[in-house]
Amino acid sequence: MKYRILLFFCLLWIIVSPFIAEFLIVEKPIAHSDAIVVLSGSATYSERTTQAALLYKNGVSRKIFLTNDGERAGWVESKHKNPAFLELAFEELVSHGVKPEDIEILSPQVNSTLQEAELLARVVEDRQLKSILIVTSAYHTRRVEMIFESKIRNGQMGIISAPTGLQTPSPWFWWLFPMGWKMVIGEYLKMLIFALSLN
Repeated sequence: MKYRILLFFCLLWIIVSPFIAEFLIVEKPIAHSDAIVVLSGSATYSERTTQAALLYKNGVSRKIFLTNDGERAGWVESKHKNPAFLELAFEELVSHGVKPEDIEILSPQVNSTLQEAELLARVVEDRQLKSILIVTSAYHTRRVEMIFESKIRNGQMGIISAPTGLQTPSPWFWWLFPMGWKMVIGEYLKMLIFALSLN
């Protein structure tokens, strides 16, 4: 009997777990934007820049903004240093065909998604941008929507997620990886904290 109950809950988890992850994924594509914004993400910079470069190649925008969280990668022997993830993201974009002059690093340095939203709100207002397209990791998009829509009042905002399976575990298998728990459950906790901060 105990094994049947255990089997039932295991099967239930396998069925439910993809929906837990997929709820976090928001897509708001726009055909053209004044700028593509790649949000900082040390563990997932490659999938984000790859997606941004694809949008750039498809003519969605001729400008890419990078935010800077100041984080550094591990030791890279060819560089003889611990490069900043910002540097790696820039190089990744260029390697995918983005012209260096079309990439702009936004300042100042940011330490959270909220600070990124506040920075982008100022950029949109100061430059009178009509639209921006935010690129981030899949499970980050729901919280990005919540935070950015609370800060950016003017102009159109689109959101595109990088495909899962590259650096982000897929919705079906996220629970098999420590990174998946950090991304999925961590996002729910961060959304709760942000929602409580609004009250």
